[in-house]
Amino acid sequence: MTKQKEPIVKGLVSECLPSTLFRVTLEDGTKIIAHLAGKLRVHHIKIMVGDKVSLVISSDGDKGRIVYRD
Repeated sequence: MTKQKEPIVKGLVSECLPSTLFRVTLEDGTKIIAHLAGKLRVHHIKIMVGDKVSLVISSDGDKGRIVYRD
């Protein structure tokens, strides 16, 4: 039982929503809702509109988890 590598995609934060949710526009133009990964919350990394981020997309494709701020 090995953990599979999740594909990472790049996007641009277009809107900040309540409770650390963000609307992110991906490179291909689709818009999804994303939340912060645990390490970003623990280390108090601030994400603002206009930031380039790397995120992992869920299996259904409409939600994501921000894992890195570029």
